[in-house]
Amino acid sequence: MKEDVLVSLTELSNNHKGMKSKLINLTSGGNTMQKKALVVIDIQNDITKNYKEIVENINTAIDWAVNNDIHVVYIRHENLSVGTRTFKPNTKGAELVLDMKIVSNNVFTKYKGNALSSEEFIAFVSQNDIGDFYLAGADAAVCVKSTCYNLCKANYGVNVLADCITSYDKRKIGDMLSYYESKGSKIISLNDLVANHSIETTN
Repeated sequence: MKEDVLVSLTELSNNHKGMKSKLINLTSGGNTMQKKALVVIDIQNDITKNYKEIVENINTAIDWAVNNDIHVVYIRHENLSVGTRTFKPNTKGAELVLDMKIVSNNVFTKYKGNALSSEEFIAFVSQNDIGDFYLAGADAAVCVKSTCYNLCKANYGVNVLADCITSYDKRKIGDMLSYYESKGSKIISLNDLVANHSIETTN
């Protein structure tokens, strides 16, 4: 999967301008709260087996999202390039792994690194007024990187779960965390997520 940061942000802006500012009006006094989504990227059978080291953390993050009424989204990659053997459509390798909890039907397919290259995912974000994202998955140096970059550039709130991402080359993860932060993402741990990022109710 090649890193793809070439999604047309101009087109994204034109078609979905102001998505981040579409907040839920919780009271007549104007208090608002952004809708949030946990986005799990490319945890499929053809991904690096290093995913096994983080899948329980991902499952814990999924439980947290469910308990806090947060959308859980699964992004799948399919490789259409001639001559490639992994992530091919209609193969076991392209299926989500069995040891990850599947708690929603929000499964969207992309053909490039960036999750925002999926029109179905963009439509879901718009329809549900989502403005804040928690990212997990793989590969930290490719698809997570590209998705983080493009979400930040589109002025969404982005939180990368540091212990819920992995890579074929785990030596790159430290540099990737610095990269995400340099683009405007927050870096948080799973423990911090569970302890401090529950949705507060508004009276």
